[in-house]
Amino acid sequence: MQHRITVLGAGYTGAVAAGRLAKRLRHEDVAITLVNAEPDFVERVRMHQLAVGQDLKPRPFSEMFAGTGVELRLARVTGVDVDRKTVAVTDANGSEELSYDTLVYALGSGWNAQGVPGAAEHTFEIASRPGALRLRERLARLDAGQTVVVVGGGLTGLEAATEIAEARPDLDVALAVRGGLGDWLSPKGRTHLRKVFGKLGITVYEHAAVTGVDADHVATADGKTIPAAVTVWTTGFVVHPIAKATALEVTGTGQIVVDETMRSVSHPDVYAIGDAAYAMGSGDKPLRMSCASGVPMAWQAADAIAARLVGGKLPDTSLRYFNQCISLGRKEGLIQYVTADDRAVQAVLTGRLAAVYKELVCKGAAWGVANPTLGLPTRRRVTRERAAAGPAVKALG
Repeated sequence: MQHRITVLGAGYTGAVAAGRLAKRLRHEDVAITLVNAEPDFVERVRMHQLAVGQDLKPRPFSEMFAGTGVELRLARVTGVDVDRKTVAVTDANGSEELSYDTLVYALGSGWNAQGVPGAAEHTFEIASRPGALRLRERLARLDAGQTVVVVGGGLTGLEAATEIAEARPDLDVALAVRGGLGDWLSPKGRTHLRKVFGKLGITVYEHAAVTGVDADHVATADGKTIPAAVTVWTTGFVVHPIAKATALEVTGTGQIVVDETMRSVSHPDVYAIGDAAYAMGSGDKPLRMSCASGVPMAWQAADAIAARLVGGKLPDTSLRYFNQCISLGRKEGLIQYVTADDRAVQAVLTGRLAAVYKELVCKGAAWGVANPTLGLPTRRRVTRERAAAGPAVKALG
């Protein structure tokens, strides 16, 4: 009998977790199924590059997981029943239920219109490949001098605004932020950010909470009307709604509450990683939605699952942050060093070197997904279930 491990979602976290499990456990003992709606890996951290016309390297899962023992199931997850331990999926052939012994929930998040009137109808998002491609097609049709307004001053907003301004210097690019520009950065970080924005000619509307969006403008809480031929919405993410519809313990925002091993606090056969999970990091602060959080969470979950199956030592690594990596176009970057609980310190890395650093981080993350079983110990231990069944299996033979 094989222990059935089902991983839902093949973003950075799900793909990494599946590969790490395949490396830790014997193929004879476990059956690992990775469920994803798309056949290729999406480098979500590069969607702003895709949106301005840059082509990304194709990364088919069929090639990534060939020979690893991971079975790829191309299907859309439509529901999870944690009491019956089943997952409902739909593919080109119809609907089906998959049974599991251990579930790794990594369905991630999507863009969040925040309930702002007109945002869902009149804005473009870059939290997904379809969204980035839709924006790419629209930007290509813009004439010189037209205005693109990026709403949201987080990492995604900063990267989107600078990428568009660098790729299309003929456009009038603006950024509307609720607070101050880069107000969470150190003074050195904020100074460099303003310098780059000035060099790229980006207009910044600070303390300008957007309260409404129309086809040709956005309105702010202070009464401003900002012209916009295109509005790009980057104000945050919302998790996939499936978890909230289950019996799992979730937060008000639908994230699955997990312990330090990424195990559900209500259902011990379920693990949640990435944006879908509510996990505590250093300083007893919840980890933010990001690739920087998701990949270590995937490592932690995979190692904990393997340890529990073979009777090994559970991982006790405290998840922490080291820096925030921000690309500011292809030639500029900002690496803001942070405390373990993600608070900015004085040290920063800027300029071309920072851009190279960020590029290496992105390439490293993609390499880790594309080579899921490389770089880990090759010794796979026998699961306790298989060890217990050993004498019976021999007797039958």
